[in-house]
Amino acid sequence: MTITIYGIKNCDTMKKARAWLDDHGVAYDFHDYKASGIAKDKLKQWSGEVGWETLLNRAGTTFRKLPDGDKEALNERKALALMADQPSMIKRPVLDLGSKRVVGFRPDTYAKEVPAKARKKAR
Repeated sequence: MTITIYGIKNCDTMKKARAWLDDHGVAYDFHDYKASGIAKDKLKQWSGEVGWETLLNRAGTTFRKLPDGDKEALNERKALALMADQPSMIKRPVLDLGSKRVVGFRPDTYAKEVPAKARKKAR
């Protein structure tokens, strides 16, 4: 099973999530969507699974600095276009476990969702 964590390298939440994975011996690939971008079809897939409202980082500086017109009347199409154009607006991290996506980082959620077989060492 290949686990991929999507996010931005210097994000504090990403650092915590990656540290959790490292501390639990979880092998993963890292995709920096600020440096490498993100495919629109991938965003659409995630939106279908977790909802665009979950993916959109409304608390971040990038979203807050948008003109009011861009923030008004948000729908899936508009939100996905904003996230594709400015990946900093995607909530971080997105953990791709193969059959499931986990958005955001909470240690208890990772402990529950990351399969035990993916963990190599005890804490």
